[in-house]
Amino acid sequence: MKTDKVLLGVLGGLAAGAILGILYAPEKGNKTRGKIKDKSVDYADNLKEKFDTALDTISKKFDDLKSETKTAYAEGKEKVKDAAKEVENETERYKAQV
Repeated sequence: MKTDKVLLGVLGGLAAGAILGILYAPEKGNKTRGKIKDKSVDYADNLKEKFDTALDTISKKFDDLKSETKTAYAEGKEKVKDAAKEVENETERYKAQV
């Protein structure tokens, strides 16, 4: 999580620096606004790509965890069945002795 915050801070700093650099550049308003628009689109695309990557990573981790949980459940269920069968066998053996 800390790396994500650092990355977002760096991206935010880059965006702010780029915008300030463009605003203080000695160009006409139309060109400046066009550059701001272009940079905004670039940053939005970059942010969307990073978001999609993070979402894919989270989805994969969720699927992995879901699979591991199913496996652990199946193994636990099998162990309970084995223990129940063992208790039943021991009960029968005890009854036969009495």
